[in-house]
Amino acid sequence: MLHVIKQYAKRITGEVDDALSYEDIEKLIEIPKHEKQGDLAFPCFVLAKKWRKPPQEIAKGLSEKLTDSLFSKIVAVGPYVNAFLHKETVVKYVLEQIIQNGKNYGSWSFGNGKNVVVDFSSPNIAKPFSMGHLRSTVIGNSLAHIAEKCGYKTIRINHLGDWGTQFGKLMVAYKLWGNEQQVKQNPIKELLALYVRFHAEAEKDARLEEEARMWFKKLEDGDEEAYQLWLWFREESLQEFTKIYDLLSVRFDSYHGEAFYNDKMNETVKKLIDLKLLEQSDGAQIVNLKEFNLPPCLIQKSDGATLYATRDLTAAIYRYHHYHFDKAFYVVGQEQSLHFQQVIHVLEKMNYPWAKNISHIPFGFILKDGKKMSTRKGKVVLLEKVIEEAIQLAQKNIEEKNPNLTMKEEVAKMVGVGAIIFHDLKHEKQNNIEFSLGDMLKFEGNTGPYVQYTHARACSILRKAGQLDLTKDLTGKIEEESWMIVKQLMLFPSVIEKSFQQHEPSEISKYLIQLSQDFNKYYAHIKILHNDHCLTTRLALVKATTIVLEEGLRLLGIQAPKQM
Repeated sequence: MLHVIKQYAKRITGEVDDALSYEDIEKLIEIPKHEKQGDLAFPCFVLAKKWRKPPQEIAKGLSEKLTDSLFSKIVAVGPYVNAFLHKETVVKYVLEQIIQNGKNYGSWSFGNGKNVVVDFSSPNIAKPFSMGHLRSTVIGNSLAHIAEKCGYKTIRINHLGDWGTQFGKLMVAYKLWGNEQQVKQNPIKELLALYVRFHAEAEKDARLEEEARMWFKKLEDGDEEAYQLWLWFREESLQEFTKIYDLLSVRFDSYHGEAFYNDKMNETVKKLIDLKLLEQSDGAQIVNLKEFNLPPCLIQKSDGATLYATRDLTAAIYRYHHYHFDKAFYVVGQEQSLHFQQVIHVLEKMNYPWAKNISHIPFGFILKDGKKMSTRKGKVVLLEKVIEEAIQLAQKNIEEKNPNLTMKEEVAKMVGVGAIIFHDLKHEKQNNIEFSLGDMLKFEGNTGPYVQYTHARACSILRKAGQLDLTKDLTGKIEEESWMIVKQLMLFPSVIEKSFQQHEPSEISKYLIQLSQDFNKYYAHIKILHNDHCLTTRLALVKATTIVLEEGLRLLGIQAPKQM
């Protein structure tokens, strides 16, 4: 659809004598809701204002002048110029493009030679990888894939929560109630239990909070016992996290967490002093952000301790100098929106022009029974357990539907993990999601398994057809029922561009559901393998559908089994 929109915009541009630019015309072109109204529509209201003529009159005049081999007819419908695509020509062109380009179909080059840094996942050390961490992980991973599809070199960063007062709490809890052998046997489970117990006990004994602050101060001062405990907690946690990332097929280029910036923050504070940006407020050091209608950004507490803002400023400066990014994405929950606004504006005040290229990409919560999950109170659903259950259920379904399938375990893993990821990414990122294992793992409806099954079904048709040169005898002649699929396939490049510009993987998820629905309607009504003059074009359509479904799923971080 992208190609034909551009072609239509060019033709209109040539007839309006510079009244509107090609870019303006392209933005105005619409896709009618009803097929009988045509495939593309150009509204003439803007031209009517410029030319001081009724839009209906302009539409009639334009429709009589416009011709193109891609369109079978162009007509005026009230104030719109509606174009009907020449189906045979378009079908042949689209299918050839997809089959020749394969997985590269839909790629863009506007990111060529540019770097994008994606900060995502970022779980806290010594806490379990819960469902609450899923959103940042899968949204960030998908955005990294989409950026690469647009030509960017992507640097994936896991900014681990490996510093802060929670480590003082954990050290106190471990020294009071911990058992070394139990922690070694099941580190995350035991450390979580200790963390939860600390908060329960601290409600009864306020001295525990003071002791926790003392232990964290020891850690900051380089105390050997505190450092060794911290290092142990970190290493055990990373091993556990790696298991999850392997299951989700998520990788990172850097695991530099909060602790990495400990020895780099003084330089940031010094620069703020040199630029005369720091002010005292109740003993603390702040940067005033009144001109942006924001509260002040806290840089140092009255006791000299640095804060998250200091660390994130330092991390941004380090990343720019280290990776020379053109864009930087921070995939962090929406509750941190104010924090990132402050950080970006402080960087601007520090005279860093690249600060405008930093984007905070917020997202909603995963809720359980309508409430946010809380690690402190132990109200947490472990992601690893959810993944295990999803894979088991997928395997059970496969056993029932296709008991002779080879590689059942491998396919079950693709389907189970894909179901979880798709359930997240089919929602617009700013919406909250209610955690429901049942909804997540449905194998029909708007789900990952439904899209995967559609892909497997299409692959099965191609296997039955055998080896054919699908571009050699491609005529473009095909049944009417195929047209909706071809139009969807045309949209794929523009969906990718939109999902990148809006930082919104759900654009791709929704697209894949629609393409799957269109293909399954087609499958239900047409004998695809019937040997007639349309056979090659039908099989080319099936092949093109498998290419786009597989690539679309890959951009979401999901695998596409060829059999299910």
